[in-house]
Amino acid sequence: MPLALVKQRFPALQTLRLCGAIAVMASVAACGSSNKGGGSGASGSAAQSGTYKIGKPYKIDGVTYTPQETFTLTETGVASWYGPGFHGKSTANGERYDQSDRTAAHRTLQMPAVVRVTNLDNGLSTVVRVNDRGPFARSRVIDLSRTAAQEIDMIGRGTARVRIDQLSTESMTVKEIALGGGGPAEQQQALAQLASGKRAPAAAPAPAPAPVPAPVPAAPPPQVMQASYEPPSPPPAPAQTVYASPPRGNGTPFPAPQSASGAVPPTIASLSATAPPSSAGGFFVQVGAFSTHENAERQRGAVRSYGNPEVSQGSANGRDVYRVRLGPYTTSDAAGIVADRLKRSGYGDARVVAD
Repeated sequence: MPLALVKQRFPALQTLRLCGAIAVMASVAACGSSNKGGGSGASGSAAQSGTYKIGKPYKIDGVTYTPQETFTLTETGVASWYGPGFHGKSTANGERYDQSDRTAAHRTLQMPAVVRVTNLDNGLSTVVRVNDRGPFARSRVIDLSRTAAQEIDMIGRGTARVRIDQLSTESMTVKEIALGGGGPAEQQQALAQLASGKRAPAAAPAPAPAPVPAPVPAAPPPQVMQASYEPPSPPPAPAQTVYASPPRGNGTPFPAPQSASGAVPPTIASLSATAPPSSAGGFFVQVGAFSTHENAERQRGAVRSYGNPEVSQGSANGRDVYRVRLGPYTTSDAAGIVADRLKRSGYGDARVVAD
């Protein structure tokens, strides 16, 4: 049958061919754009999309942690910090860690959430956005970015006793932005607007409805009785509690938090990273011991981003061994922070050793 006659008798054939061509073009376009925003380095120009995450219970070193959404957390404990070895790597909610941002890792808070961290030894305070999980060593409660640690003057010691106060309005605001697909930049912008009064606070989560009480059956009418009237005695005066000083937690506001620079810290901001302090001391993190120098050098190259690894030769059970160590660190706590991070990254043999 001639082609012209086919087209005349089957006009739907031309429409079918046109639809097929459009489908192919759409498929090619989709393939070409499927890698949008896929850069992995911290210096990449692709914007990060937002993710709101609570997560399921998980176990680390035999301890089970149960993440949960809350907006009123208050916690006291030891803080640590992490920096260059993790710069540019993925955090637990899929963002890229930037040591110059005010961020933090927490074991159970939803991500993102906003908390104020106050150094109980010096009174300095900073506000951070939680976007990672950790720490998991020595009863620590929060892991700060390098900039946040600088704000409360704990870089040198590596740890500090802190109080964590969750900022409920700010936490609800970043949740709202993240659920809408807004990444770190959009969340920080919303927090800045909230701090300046240009943005209305996010709506608080609706409270659970109160249970409806069962109806109480009506009491029978009182019986009428004839009796002489006696005026009631006046009630005793209520007892008063006298405090020698205002009780703790009576609503007295805390003084405005101060940063290391002496100014009230902004809600969230990015600062330029400074050079890390010089290390000197007798504590090291040993990543492994090998029977050949080649294997030790291979391991040294793999952990170079976590610090300053070196290979040293020694002996064990009458045989030569090559140890890979990072350091030295001024305190065992500072070395413990690095060892903890190495374990979480898959280096299960990492441990603190003294020179």
